[in-house]
Amino acid sequence: MPKTSEPDIPKTPSAAQQLGKAFAKSAAMAVRPPFPLSKPNWPNGVARPEEVSRLGVNYDTEWSRSYPARIVRAAFLDWLSKPVARAIAPATVLGEDRLAGLDFATNPVILAPNHASHVDTLVLLTSLPEQLRHRTIVAAAADYFFDTRVKSALWALTTAAIPIERNKVNRRSAQVAADLLNEGWSLLIYPEGGRTPDGWIQKFSGGAAYLSLKTGTPVVPIYLKGTRSVMAKGSSKIRQSPTTVIFGNPMPPAAHEDARKFASAIEDEVAKLADEAENDWWSATLRAAKGTTPSLAGPDAPAWRRTWELGRSAK
Repeated sequence: MPKTSEPDIPKTPSAAQQLGKAFAKSAAMAVRPPFPLSKPNWPNGVARPEEVSRLGVNYDTEWSRSYPARIVRAAFLDWLSKPVARAIAPATVLGEDRLAGLDFATNPVILAPNHASHVDTLVLLTSLPEQLRHRTIVAAAADYFFDTRVKSALWALTTAAIPIERNKVNRRSAQVAADLLNEGWSLLIYPEGGRTPDGWIQKFSGGAAYLSLKTGTPVVPIYLKGTRSVMAKGSSKIRQSPTTVIFGNPMPPAAHEDARKFASAIEDEVAKLADEAENDWWSATLRAAKGTTPSLAGPDAPAWRRTWELGRSAK
C-alpha cells in the first residue's frame, strides 16, 4: 500500500534554544542604553514612514545666523579669508560709491554677479563694505555644498550659505530666501546657476529677479573679472592672479513686472559693467545707450571658436 505523507508538525524549540535566545536578548538590552538614551524600538506590524533627508534643500541653517555663529563667521571673514583673498586674488574694487548711500542694516540688497570660479564668493564677500559683508547670506547649490553633514555645516558657518535648487524651482528654498530678505539679510545669488564652463557668461535665470519682485528688494549687478584665471571650473589648482570687482547701481524692482525680462535687464547691466571694466565708464555708457554693448555670451560657434574669441576679447 502507498505510504501516506505525514503532516509537517512545527518543531518546538528546545529548552536550550529558548534559553540561548533569552540570554542573547538580555545581553543586547544590557549593552544598549534604555530609552530615552537610545532610539525606541519600532513596533512590529507598523509600517515605517519614509525617512526625509535632512541634507540638501532640507538642511536647516537657522543655527548659522545665531549671534555666536555670526561672531565666528565675522572673525573668519575678516581675519582669515580677507588675507587669503588678497594673497591669491588681489582685487581692484570699483563702483563702491554706488553703494555708499545704502543703509544695509535696514535696507537689504540682492547681489547678482557673474560666476566663473569657486573663488568668486571669497573674492566678493571680502570686497563688500563691512556692514554689508556681515549681513549677507549666500545662495549655494544644495546638491554640491549640502550633500554631507560636514560640508553643510562648514559652508553654513563660514559663508552663511543656504541651500537652493539650481536646476528647478523649489518652493521651500525660495521661501527661505524671501523670508531672510524680509528679515533684513542681504543675499548673494549667482543668476547663471553655476560656473561658466568656457569663460563666456551663461544666460541669467530668473531666481534673483523673482526674489526681488517678491520682496521689493533692489538688485545690485556685479561683474567679477579674473577669477577664472585663479581657479577655472574643473581645475583643482589655484594660481595667483589679479581680479576686479565692479558694483553697478542698485536696480529697483518697481520698474519691472516680469521676472524673465528683469533677469535679462540684470544680465545687460552686468555686460555694461564688464565693458566699463575693460574700457571706461563714459564709453561703456554710450555703447549701452546705443545698444552696442559687447555680449558676454560669446559667439554661437564651436568650442574652439568660442575659446579663440574669448582670447581675443581679453586682449
